[in-house]
Amino acid sequence: MTDNMIVKTEGLEFVLERVFSAPKEKVFEAFTKCEHLKHWWGPRGWELTACTLDFRPEGVWHYCMTCKDESQGEFFGMESWGKGVYRSINAPDSFVYTDYFSDAEGGVNEDMPPAEVTTTFEEVEGGTKITARTKYDSEESLKTVIEMGMEQGIRETWDRLEEYLG
Repeated sequence: MTDNMIVKTEGLEFVLERVFSAPKEKVFEAFTKCEHLKHWWGPRGWELTACTLDFRPEGVWHYCMTCKDESQGEFFGMESWGKGVYRSINAPDSFVYTDYFSDAEGGVNEDMPPAEVTTTFEEVEGGTKITARTKYDSEESLKTVIEMGMEQGIRETWDRLEEYLG
């Protein structure tokens, strides 16, 4: 597997780009249905243990990632809840959502920074290029998630997506 991911920051945005060797519609669907997300969403050793997804503007994606890998020490058994509220959808080219850290009931964690995520899907030679632009409200918020290990987590998540699409 080739890691052709580009990771950069531009102002208040964390930008990821990667080409996946699969058709655009298939890659788009992998991001928009729980039946696919449960196979790849989250870093290695984590599983999507809860997922509800109402894919429409103002619809909500609510999920839980649980660490199932004992070798991850203190993270083993930990749950990480997230919530996305879709703002716009232009299938199969793009979607925009607000990403929140949440609890099991879907309540937003006010201590963690939300972000606006714009994900685009573009047909290119050899497959589909995904660009995810995650915009934060401040440099401090961006720094917080980078220090939490977001880049490694997303690299591992997108590696799992590549394997799933295989």
